[in-house]
Amino acid sequence: MNFADQPLRTSRLPAFRAEHFPYSGPYPWLDRPDAAERIEEKLAAGQLTPEEAEHCRHWSEQGYVILRNLVEAPVLEAVWSSYEEAVERGRIQLPPEPAGEGDPHPGRYLNPHKKAGDFCRVLKHEALARWIRILMEREPKPLQTIASHKGSQQGVHSDSIHMTTYPLGYLTAAWIAFEDIHPDSGPLVYYPGSHRLPYVFSNDVGISEQDFRQEGYKPYHDRYEPYIQALIREHGLTPHYFHAGKGDVLIWHANLLHGGSARKDLQRTRKALVCHFFVKGAFVYHDLAASRSKQQYLGTCLLRDRFGKSLL
Repeated sequence: MNFADQPLRTSRLPAFRAEHFPYSGPYPWLDRPDAAERIEEKLAAGQLTPEEAEHCRHWSEQGYVILRNLVEAPVLEAVWSSYEEAVERGRIQLPPEPAGEGDPHPGRYLNPHKKAGDFCRVLKHEALARWIRILMEREPKPLQTIASHKGSQQGVHSDSIHMTTYPLGYLTAAWIAFEDIHPDSGPLVYYPGSHRLPYVFSNDVGISEQDFRQEGYKPYHDRYEPYIQALIREHGLTPHYFHAGKGDVLIWHANLLHGGSARKDLQRTRKALVCHFFVKGAFVYHDLAASRSKQQYLGTCLLRDRFGKSLL
């Protein structure tokens, strides 16, 4: 079925939940005990530059990398203009999601690249893809995108309860700043080194398939999020905030704890796009919903110009 050491026929699983999947390798190369040695070997062989090797060390130890000025400003401006045009024309309808009285900004939008194809200029940006290939040693495939005008204030979590891969760990997320991010706008918060903690899935916090079917995300908020906060306290993890400049990108590990910090000034925007990628050959499912990810079939991009002509 894929590149897992232990072949698996997913059609025979009782449900797409983590407890039904074997804990099978191969594990991502930078998650393995010999990661430091392999980085040095690749550096000596000319397979990594000194900059790439340093980022690989940081990824292995801390679970993320920050790439300054990775996406060009003209690209960001053209993409966001296309997004705003799609909203104005009604192709994209943004939910209000007010965070309080006087919040003027709309909520997040899932998979905007399907309605505003220019987003694929970021989703398929070659420099971004190159870094994911380095970190994963495999070809990235788009899974989903989320666009936001403002800080999400989302509770701290690991992406792996929402987008789980088999074999485990072959998911990355890239957060791209479309403007300079002000500290009062609710920057992305993340916990360096938290990727080394055990993965936490629905079964670990007592969320059953029936719970999610009947109550949606309420059990997630009631059980999973407090569990994660307890882990942070237990391990003395320190929050870091992504005070990004326009074009800066933060790529994080499948299990890095992160979320949206509090918005101190509701008037400020925090224009950004987050892109999730799995790798070719991995199986993707949603542990919380016990469902196969449809995105592995819908991850294609079609760029079109203003007249509808394909740009790919």
